[in-house]
Amino acid sequence: MMIINIKPLSVNQVWQGKRFKTKTYKLYESELLLLLPNNYKVPLGNLEIVLEFGFSSKLADWDNPIKPFQDVLQKKYNFNDSRIYRAVVEKKIVKKGQEYIYFEINEIK
Repeated sequence: MMIINIKPLSVNQVWQGKRFKTKTYKLYESELLLLLPNNYKVPLGNLEIVLEFGFSSKLADWDNPIKPFQDVLQKKYNFNDSRIYRAVVEKKIVKKGQEYIYFEINEIK
């Protein structure tokens, strides 16, 4: 294990000035809000999120889609993502047109 003694930087601290949602993100958000099941229940307590992203490009960074997807999840299911204490993220390569996102939200016991 390696420990680096530095305060982690948040995405909010990375950009200067106000950020605006792109048309692509607005479309993604509205489509995702419709596709996510209405009856999914986010557990109480501290959470673990399990994500699997099916990309059609090997060049896609595994971590880029996490925050936008997570932000839509918290909007849809009315929870604060500060409750997420653990994440398991996997990148899979699929054929073009077969991209997907798999997710689970579990309580850490």
